[in-house]
Amino acid sequence: MLVYIGIGSNLGDRQANILTALQRLRSSARIGRVSGFYESPAQDGAGGPPFLNVAAEIETQLERPAFEHLLSGVESAVGRLSNVRLAARPIDIDVLVFGEQVHPELAQRQYNAVPLAEIAPDFARYAQPNGRSGLRRLVRSLTFSTDRQEETPEVRLSLNRVGVSSVRRIVQLDIDGTPRVFNGEFSMVADLSPDKAGVHMSRFTEILEEATLDVLAAANEPARIERLAGAVAQSIVRSQRAIRADVRLRADFGLERWTPVSAKRGEEIYTMIGIAHADERATRHVVGVEAEGMTACPCAQLMVREHSMHQLIDAGFSEQDAARALDALPVATHNQRGRGAVLIGTSGEHEPSIRAEDLVEIVESSMSSETYNLLKRPDEFFVVNKAHHNPKFVEDVVRGILARSLDMYADLPGDTFVFASQINYESIHKHDAFAEAFGTFAEFREELRTGHYVTSKTDLAAWLGTRASALLSAG
Repeated sequence: MLVYIGIGSNLGDRQANILTALQRLRSSARIGRVSGFYESPAQDGAGGPPFLNVAAEIETQLERPAFEHLLSGVESAVGRLSNVRLAARPIDIDVLVFGEQVHPELAQRQYNAVPLAEIAPDFARYAQPNGRSGLRRLVRSLTFSTDRQEETPEVRLSLNRVGVSSVRRIVQLDIDGTPRVFNGEFSMVADLSPDKAGVHMSRFTEILEEATLDVLAAANEPARIERLAGAVAQSIVRSQRAIRADVRLRADFGLERWTPVSAKRGEEIYTMIGIAHADERATRHVVGVEAEGMTACPCAQLMVREHSMHQLIDAGFSEQDAARALDALPVATHNQRGRGAVLIGTSGEHEPSIRAEDLVEIVESSMSSETYNLLKRPDEFFVVNKAHHNPKFVEDVVRGILARSLDMYADLPGDTFVFASQINYESIHKHDAFAEAFGTFAEFREELRTGHYVTSKTDLAAWLGTRASALLSAG
């Protein structure tokens, strides 16, 4: 259906506001002809500087209520805050013609009727060339007909990942059933066919804002991180005409924690991760967290224990008494701060059971000890003592994350995906230690059952159905 709209602005950069509105509409509907820019004084007692207006032809499949909802969302995104009639505004979008329905005041609104007549001569009868009330068409304006991205490139080769990274947005997500505001960082990429010069980079951020509004508007579903990432990926496929798209979202969040001995209340910061892949058929996503803790080195501890055993025997202790003493006391070793991660991917009906709080517990409990921002002296002793009684290699932490995930989500099906990683920021070495593992629950359950190495485990890219193997670290 063809629809004609009028777009006006009289606050801020009027021309940029109108072009931004058109660009946002373009991601959800096909825009045909657009009139030139017409300037007129604020009408009917409206305050503020002169208005700039255009008319545009839109092709849409939406019914009128849904189309008007789309226009309202564009107005909000561009910056309209007030719906007071006659108030000055950065953007104002009106439906002039919807099918056979014509705006009842079109003849009285020459700032709409004249631009409309320019692109739709069938409605010229509403325009009054000799009664424009100060209306004038701008001779020069920033209109662009070229679309370099849609042209054929000089080298006709496809590209696997083209997009934007480090896009920061404030997003509202649910943690433990409570909506919270987060500072999120997005990476969004799509594939590029060999006959297309480029993707529309600016549309990625438009898609992000629109998908965020859609997810928040779904009152019957919580705004979970994986839903948002999936919605953005689906929108990229549609708007960029891509075969597939990948989205990664990282957002820091806080959980209330109490110190282990002094019971001081505080908030610990963790990172939530959502990764999604979409194509024309389906969308898959994983959700996870990153959390910090500490590890104590088992190797160095054994060497210190062996040396201490010899010293105690040389000092006159029996071997049995020396062993009892060393068993009773935490043996010194070097320790380091570590950062662990877990990602879980499962089918739709099981997704609500994956909670960020539980994932944090899985990661923290797999290290030698959790850590805290606030520590009184008794708490400090508790953490150090706990860690040295529970030494862990970086490999032990990753295996612990896997085992705890399999135990906590024992009811999830075998095609559930799990990824675990740990990096230790070494204290006595000039390098960091790192380990990771990935696969489906079925593959890890098979290893636990048989003790045999399952060599061909499913990685994240394979489970999502994408080609991008660097989704975890892509800038």
